[in-house]
Amino acid sequence: MSRFKENDLPKAKLNASSLNKALLIFKYADNHKWKFYLGLGFLLLTGGTALAFPKLMGILIDCVKNNDLSKANSIALGLVGILFLQSFFSFFRISLFVNYTENTLANLRLALYSNLIKLPMPFFTQKSAGELNSRISTDINQISDTLATTIAEFLRQFILIIGSFILLASINLKLTLMMISIVPLVAVAAVIFGRFIRKYSKNLQDQVADSQSIVVESLQAITVVKAFANEWYEIARYKNKISEVVKVAIKGGNYRGYFASFIIFCLFGTIVAVVWYGVTLSIKGEMTVGDLISFVLYSTYVGASSGGIAELYTQIQKAVGATERVFELLDETPEKINTSQNQSTEKIKGNVSFQNVSFSYPSRPEIQVLKDVNFTANFGQKIAIVGPSGAGKSTISSLLLRFYDIDGGLILIDDKNIYEYDLENLRGNMSIVPQDVILFGGSIRENIAYGKPNATEEEIMIAAKQANAFDFVNGFPEKFDTLVGERGIKLSGGQRQRIAIARALLKNPSILILDEATSSLDSESEKLVQQALENLMEGRTSIIIAHRLSTIRNADAILVLNDGKIAEKGTHKELLEIENGIYKNLSNLQFSEY
Repeated sequence: MSRFKENDLPKAKLNASSLNKALLIFKYADNHKWKFYLGLGFLLLTGGTALAFPKLMGILIDCVKNNDLSKANSIALGLVGILFLQSFFSFFRISLFVNYTENTLANLRLALYSNLIKLPMPFFTQKSAGELNSRISTDINQISDTLATTIAEFLRQFILIIGSFILLASINLKLTLMMISIVPLVAVAAVIFGRFIRKYSKNLQDQVADSQSIVVESLQAITVVKAFANEWYEIARYKNKISEVVKVAIKGGNYRGYFASFIIFCLFGTIVAVVWYGVTLSIKGEMTVGDLISFVLYSTYVGASSGGIAELYTQIQKAVGATERVFELLDETPEKINTSQNQSTEKIKGNVSFQNVSFSYPSRPEIQVLKDVNFTANFGQKIAIVGPSGAGKSTISSLLLRFYDIDGGLILIDDKNIYEYDLENLRGNMSIVPQDVILFGGSIRENIAYGKPNATEEEIMIAAKQANAFDFVNGFPEKFDTLVGERGIKLSGGQRQRIAIARALLKNPSILILDEATSSLDSESEKLVQQALENLMEGRTSIIIAHRLSTIRNADAILVLNDGKIAEKGTHKELLEIENGIYKNLSNLQFSEY
């Protein structure tokens, strides 16, 4: 069972090129950049107050030796003030970075989605929806975490390490050199060992997930398991996987035991060694007890920050990689589409002509789907296209909608090259009713109005009546406010088709494409949908891609596609008269089934 998490994101190497690419994200900040710079200011103040704390603690401890209560009280108040300032600075640092990040990423998300939705169809045939969704969710979440917290924390830890080392050297150089020779080595070893433990824990999680997949699969297919009397087999399969989980878990437990032993002996042993040497120096009079306390606290800063900064660096690498992947999508060239809601569509009449059109899909250039296709559909005509699966029927509709560019020939609409039309205006004059209607997860009203977002209530009602949808919609308690569910799952196939027809009617297209619009319906639904389609086809050019030949008997012309070519052309009656014709054979085959 595959599981993709943010922790599994690939890391990018940090170099001049990748960093320059990542820095492009700042251009999406607009007028929020000042928040980032002000946040950096508060970050420096947070680091400064944090570094002052151990020094004042050391001075406070030395008040015991000097028996100076008044100074102790002043230093204690100073420490409280330091803590207050640090809290104040930390709040504004976090608040400003989050504010900056959310506004910047809102702009980035909008820019990414706006570019994504305008990309041409060949792009979507090569990318899965899951992968693209990951760019908008997982990758941007990684960037969000890094901008909001990781960068700030990385810089804070860096300030603490550098500042602590300077102050350690100012307290006692001998003890600092001794600490430098031991502590970093132990800290690095602890980080490496900790990473190994986490990696092994992930392996254990994978094993457990695999064992759970056996449970899920067997329960989902319980009828098959019982029909084959294979309960024993599933139990044995699960037992073997559980045994593997136990072995991995025990081994992981031993590794965690080694890690705990390492921490106790090495890390705490190092602390003991540093403190012992500090005490020795204090006894010799080379440093005070307060200095020793300050030294220990600064050493703790160095150790904790050194351990954390490696993980933060890894997160930054992942964020840079995520930024590169996001900008790959932003760099893709979109179709020239106007995204304004107030665009006007210049009406075309609807005469369509294919002249020697050849086409191969970009993903399969070696396979020619259409070969020198010629046909004409005049205004108001119903042109049906039939043929076996893979003959290229749906490809014709894709080319009419300019989802793809043709390899050769011409497509004319009203005697004008299809590529001379504004893409928006061209598609604005067309509607398609597909076989598998996909509705959006809103209300019925919203789905019908998708054909004309600024439609009036009366226009929506008229479209619903013409599409034979009004009666069933009115039968719902919420009527036109009924939610259709994801992809329209709450409606039947026939109901979805009629909503799609109402949507197309509302758009009032000049050219209508019906892509096997009734092939998956039962007889009763097909009758209602067919009536609605007759209303829809009236007064416009219709290209009907048909599977059921009974639905196209009255077409003005029927084109029979075979192996990418138009093998036969004529009316239903004319095609039936062709001896051993493809259409006649298809017709005999279909009608013999009834």
